[in-house]
Amino acid sequence: MRQKVLYGLCLLGAWLVLANLAVMLLVLPDEAAQGAIYRIIFFHVPVAWSAFAGFLTAAIASVLFLIRKDLWYDALAVSVTEVGLAFAAANLITGMIWGRVIWGVWWTWDPRLTSMLVCWLLYGGYLMLRGAVEEPTQRARVSAVFSIFAFADVPIVWFSIKWWRTQHPQPVVWAGGSMDPSMWYMLFGNWLPLLMLFIVLAALRMRQEQAQREVDALRRHAHAL
Repeated sequence: MRQKVLYGLCLLGAWLVLANLAVMLLVLPDEAAQGAIYRIIFFHVPVAWSAFAGFLTAAIASVLFLIRKDLWYDALAVSVTEVGLAFAAANLITGMIWGRVIWGVWWTWDPRLTSMLVCWLLYGGYLMLRGAVEEPTQRARVSAVFSIFAFADVPIVWFSIKWWRTQHPQPVVWAGGSMDPSMWYMLFGNWLPLLMLFIVLAALRMRQEQAQREVDALRRHAHAL
């Protein structure tokens, strides 16, 4: 039953992304200042939101592991972190493509870009740290502490364009923004299927993580014999 739900969610999410893409390319007009390249925002922003939601989930799961000592929370934390890291990479890549067209450069050490890169490196370090510790409980404990520490960078990324002078555009989505209503609805409308795909990928990754832990436990038991 659970597997059918995941398949259904995956198919629905993929279909909605394709349907939204058709609307973006064939229905929505070009933006007055940026032209056609502005459409990348409909992927650039939602994948960042999804990544941050994953990192928040990982931080909460890490806190719960430290409280309850249940390795299920550790499996959840690493699963959503891996998927969140992939979505954060998509955010960086789409941002670089947009910057190349609008700014004329692939990269600039803007506060928003730099803090997002630091965030990506921190969670990449989280995965490297896990690979360096073999004992499951110790690995989970150290990883939980690091995950909570890494999440401190997420608010910095979020508020960086308000705290420092930056080339990055101000958030037109929130109060004071100037985004056309059709574009505004598409931004959130495309976040929903991307979040669906995030959930499917995280669920599949968690299933793999739990299966690997069972195999590792059997291997340790066999070696003990």
